[in-house]
Amino acid sequence: MFVACSTLCFAREPLEKALRLIAEFEFDKFELALTEGGQHLRPSEVGEDPEAALQRLRSAPSLIPSAIYADFGPVDWGDPAIRKRFEAICRFAKSLGVAVITVHAAAAGTPVDAEVKRLSGLVSFALRNGLVLALLTHSETLAGDPAVAVQLCKALPGLGLTLDPSHGLQGGYKEADLDAMYPYVQNCHLRDTGKNPGEFQVRVGQGQIEYARIVTQLQRHGYNRGLTVSIVDRPENTFDREVEVRKLKLLLETLL
Repeated sequence: MFVACSTLCFAREPLEKALRLIAEFEFDKFELALTEGGQHLRPSEVGEDPEAALQRLRSAPSLIPSAIYADFGPVDWGDPAIRKRFEAICRFAKSLGVAVITVHAAAAGTPVDAEVKRLSGLVSFALRNGLVLALLTHSETLAGDPAVAVQLCKALPGLGLTLDPSHGLQGGYKEADLDAMYPYVQNCHLRDTGKNPGEFQVRVGQGQIEYARIVTQLQRHGYNRGLTVSIVDRPENTFDREVEVRKLKLLLETLL
């Protein structure tokens, strides 16, 4: 395992500055967040001109991309243009040497059979390109329910999960409720979080995320990928982002 940093930690900075800060904080690896509507690279941009996106990253500090998180926003996955965009991002990931692409599952309440059908072609395309497609365990999606997340992974061999325990905690689940998901985890997003509304991101040490237990569970299932610091840079944060990113990096490194 290793500790990486998401570019979302510096989402309000230009991408080049975000990567420079990640390097200055002595991370070796980073997760590239492609967020539609964000200030960094967008899925639509990468889909239209992947070579230009690659050039922006090549001019950055010598960091190793560990994963890609792609938030396509509200799109119609039945649109062939969106499917082509996804395929372009897969090829882009392959060019970067990235193995895992994280996307969102359908909204909570969507019929599971319909989601299996939607994901089937995406998982197949990713696998054919040597990639793993992983669903973020976001509380507002099907994958936010541990039982449904596991059901999807069993229905689609090769599909993985990007574990985000903050969403589990805020969704009312206990740490033990997440245990069934660990065999399918391919990435992990971490920050500290409280149980109450408005406590999705709190200062490291003030929340209830059990980092040691998470690492132990991952080790038990042979996990060898990233622990991604993902303290999202938001205007409403009541803490110093740089202090908290450094603190969580050091804490996670002591557990490896």
